[in-house]
Amino acid sequence: MKSLAELQEIRNRTLNNITLRKEGADEIRVVVGMATCGIAAGARPVMSAFVEEIAKRNLSNVTVAQTGCIGVCRLEPIVEIMMPGEEKVTYVKMTPEKAKRVVAEHIVNKQIVSEYTIGAAN
Repeated sequence: MKSLAELQEIRNRTLNNITLRKEGADEIRVVVGMATCGIAAGARPVMSAFVEEIAKRNLSNVTVAQTGCIGVCRLEPIVEIMMPGEEKVTYVKMTPEKAKRVVAEHIVNKQIVSEYTIGAAN
């Protein structure tokens, strides 16, 4: 069994992690659909690419999260980007290479990559 001091340290680390995840006024959220359909279509490498690219660029105001089914299985992997004060943008048929471009153009330079969005999908 853990000592009381060890349990307190685990609690403090957990609370710090939760605090880091809280959305602030400038918080950007990247949500990757990780239901069975998304995983089968390649969502895991897409999520990894987002995490790696965001870390590489030291973007501290960006949170990458996963969700269940987004609802359009034929367009998986699906990624939603939520920027403060803007409408959500849904990217479809994502790949790790597309993810890197979305980070560079949309998240960093605030330019939506229109050809990857759900509106451009046939």
